[in-house]
Amino acid sequence: MTAFKTIKGVPVKTISGNRAGASFEGQLYYDSDGVGIFKFVGALAAGTWASGGALNTARTNLSGCGTQGAGLAFGGQNSGFKNESEEYDGTSWVEGDNLNTTMAYLGGCGTQTAGLAFGGGSGGSEVNGTEEYNGTSWTEVNNMVVGTSEMAGFGLQTAAISASGSAAPNSPTVNVQSYDGTCWSEIENVNTARYALTGAGIQTSGIVFGGSASPKGQTETWNGTAWTEVANLNTVRNIAGGAGTSNSSALAFGGTDAPSPTVNTEQWDGTSWTEVANLAVSRGGLGGTGTITLALAFGGTPPVTGATEEWTAAHAIKTIDLS
Repeated sequence: MTAFKTIKGVPVKTISGNRAGASFEGQLYYDSDGVGIFKFVGALAAGTWASGGALNTARTNLSGCGTQGAGLAFGGQNSGFKNESEEYDGTSWVEGDNLNTTMAYLGGCGTQTAGLAFGGGSGGSEVNGTEEYNGTSWTEVNNMVVGTSEMAGFGLQTAAISASGSAAPNSPTVNVQSYDGTCWSEIENVNTARYALTGAGIQTSGIVFGGSASPKGQTETWNGTAWTEVANLNTVRNIAGGAGTSNSSALAFGGTDAPSPTVNTEQWDGTSWTEVANLAVSRGGLGGTGTITLALAFGGTPPVTGATEEWTAAHAIKTIDLS
């Protein structure tokens, strides 16, 4: 019998327990927790949205970061601009330390204990402020090169991207800025100028989608060096929620398909967008974070809401017992 290594060029990996996620999809591995048990990770099964605990302060045009079980929501607006910050534990939101500056339409990325908030709009002007969260309090750090609002933000506190957005009220830009944990610098521009777009991923592997002026369906991926135009969203939209960990693994949910908010959710596999299960609450201007298997949607409008929804999907795992 021909060995697996002869066919594939590599031996079967030995891993403890079940493994899932885009990096394991289509892979065969040996489960060291079993005896003679091999497992195959299949395609991602259909996901569903379920209700979670509502924000304490209902708002729209906010930002967020973290995971479904450890999320962070900050900024936004509801009868004025907000600086409230809240932490999610997988069940409910708890009030945390406020941002130093009241802000909406801001960018955000990172984790619940190492978050980053940047840019935004407050009273008709774009700002360049940046704040870091350590799980307890927000600290003002070095400003962005160019004040920007309604951008796509993604990455980590020490390795972040702010892509496109407005450098002046309702004025789309192609500018992209990169943060290294200390300073911002301008890097390669996106191909399509827009604002009110959404992003996901990390500093070396990201994706941006949707936006204005007029709702756009354009999608661009980032490989750490250059932007590439790829397949459009099926539903054009702006101010949508997003989640994902790379330029081949992302979710787009909600947003506004002028003039109405949408419930549509789409999943990106690195090649195309596929429509999946809808949100229960149609809304734009919502916050989003997480992965394509465990995502979080919160806030939005109309009407202004604090509603939270949790997305859950899983890869099918087939066990091959050779004992």
